[in-house]
Amino acid sequence: MTKHHIYWWNLENLFDVENSPRRSEFLNNHLGKELDGWSAAILDQKIANLTAVISKFNNGEGPDILGVCEVENEYVIELLIDAMSAALNKNYGFVISEGDDKRGIDTALIYDKTKYGPEQQTFSLRIIKKNTTRDLFQVHINTANGNKLVCVLNHWPSRSGGELESEPFRIMVAENLSYWIERIYEEQGDDANIILMGDFNDNPYNKSITAYLKAINNKALVKSNRVRLKYFYNVMHRFLDAQIGTFVFGNEYNMLDQFMISKSILSEKSELPFKLSTAEIIAYPELTSGSYQKPVKFGRPNSSTFNEKGFSDHLPIKMVLNEKDTAV
Repeated sequence: MTKHHIYWWNLENLFDVENSPRRSEFLNNHLGKELDGWSAAILDQKIANLTAVISKFNNGEGPDILGVCEVENEYVIELLIDAMSAALNKNYGFVISEGDDKRGIDTALIYDKTKYGPEQQTFSLRIIKKNTTRDLFQVHINTANGNKLVCVLNHWPSRSGGELESEPFRIMVAENLSYWIERIYEEQGDDANIILMGDFNDNPYNKSITAYLKAINNKALVKSNRVRLKYFYNVMHRFLDAQIGTFVFGNEYNMLDQFMISKSILSEKSELPFKLSTAEIIAYPELTSGSYQKPVKFGRPNSSTFNEKGFSDHLPIKMVLNEKDTAV
């Protein structure tokens, strides 16, 4: 049996350096003073801090697959995977969706090139509202056993301006993703192995997730579902009463970062290749502080919350899938 150790982490504004030649003039102007003091030394420190944590994943073996968001471009991802590869003595590759987000932040998938096929099929869906949203990013991962995982990376519209005021934007993305999933099933068949991962900026109980995306906590309904809009099982729902969240606002825990899986991964049918094993929130002591286990953020040099010893304002999450060692 092969185990796949899959992680997701919002890296909190992993930007290229101030006045980078790799950044468009529009973004340089739009970001304004946000990147004041964001030097190569500060970027290197941020990369080092993230790598120190990532190197502890999977009992020091590192992630097999790592989905990330809030990364600006290929350059910063290359810095990160170079540091990861050196620290873990592995060969990591990546794919990135460079969209039209107004702050220039994107999603990317990092993977162990020795365990997964080098040809990754990718698709992006850009959703237009008053301002363009971040892309939904679909990546096909081929395992050594000849099976396929369809990973869809998400970073939904934020709650800035108020949770209820911004909720329609997340509902719009959820509806688009739900119909997009229909297309995946049409192409891959009803037993498609689909993983939704990301920072959804809503909790597992919010209606964008439950009513529009159809990601729920009822395993029996997910397994038996035959309707056109397929249900997903929300792996993170179990942590809602655990007195910890992936993001803490004030004194309120939020489970904004989530994994959701298709019924084929939840199914007990022996002929299907993947089975859900475990899931957890990664809360190493250095990653949190205070009685609410608030993530220790890195921040920005021009901010009062800047902390060179910090990491991110979100905690990472992990899911392990078991795979049969023969292809179906």
